[in-house]
Amino acid sequence: MKKLTIALSMVAMAISLAACQREVTPAVVAVPVAVPGPAGATGATGNTGNTGTAGSTGATGDTGSKGTTGNTGAMGNTGNTGNTGNTGDTGATGSTGDTGATGQRGKTGDTLVIVPAPTTR
Repeated sequence: MKKLTIALSMVAMAISLAACQREVTPAVVAVPVAVPGPAGATGATGNTGNTGTAGSTGATGDTGSKGTTGNTGAMGNTGNTGNTGNTGDTGATGSTGDTGATGQRGKTGDTLVIVPAPTTR
C-alpha cells in the first residue's frame, strides 16, 4: 500500500508542476554598434634603446673523478686429494710340486760262490 501511495503522490506532483509552467517570449534588445572614426596622425618615432652588455662566460665545469677499479676475483679452492687406490689381493699360494718318484732299489748282485780249487794230494 505504501508503494502505491508514493507512486500516486509523484504523479500528482508532476501534473501540478506541468500546469504551472508558463510560456516565455524573449524580448528583443537593440545593441548599438560602434563605428570607427578617421585615423589619427602617426606618432613620433621612439628613441633607440641602448645596446645591452655582453654576458659573462660561464665557469668551466669540474673534471669528473676517475672510476674505481673493480675488485680482483677470489682465488678458486684447491681441489680435494684423490682417494688412495685399493691394495691388490695377495696372489694364491702355488701348489706343492709332486714328490719325485723314489728310485728303484738296486738289484742284489749274484752271489759268487768261490769253490776252492781241489788240492792234489
